[in-house]
Amino acid sequence: MESEFIKYFELIISASLINNFVFTRFLGLCIFFGVSKKMETAVGMSITFTAVMMISAALSWVVFNKVMDPLGITFLEIIVFIGIIAGIVQASDTIMRKVSPGLYYKLGIYLALISTNCIILAVPLVSVGEKYSFLQSLAFGLGSGLGFGLALIIMASIREKLELADVPAAFKGLPMAFVITGLIALAFTGFSGLITL
Repeated sequence: MESEFIKYFELIISASLINNFVFTRFLGLCIFFGVSKKMETAVGMSITFTAVMMISAALSWVVFNKVMDPLGITFLEIIVFIGIIAGIVQASDTIMRKVSPGLYYKLGIYLALISTNCIILAVPLVSVGEKYSFLQSLAFGLGSGLGFGLALIIMASIREKLELADVPAAFKGLPMAFVITGLIALAFTGFSGLITL
């Protein structure tokens, strides 16, 4: 039991730090750059993203292993996974509109872009490719969501501080965001080799 817990913990750490989708695989940069301007929107998107990742990882595992694999239609995995993710995103969109309308309007178009985000789709595809169990898929989804949230929060905190800094005109806005992302990605390479899975 303890060794199983350690495996899940290692998978979460690996997905969030060592193989962070933003800083090591450079996926999901559209939402990353769009939402990381303010801390409030970064935290809101982090929570939404993590929830969608975990739910989509769980549902995709069930559909793939209990329906698609027995029927021999695994070649449709991308189409089916996108459909599952789109349904979850639509539900989260509706819930957020009712629960937190202010955050809903601040996230704007980026909330709808979750459904086509490559990180969200990568989680079930990697889970299927690595033949993870149901709990491993959940752990991987949680770790990936925490890693994306960590990336957003780090970037949002830096970008909020940069608003007060004297940045050269040529580097204001997105150019400086790219420079910072490169430096953070370089720092994240220090985690490589920490856990070998």
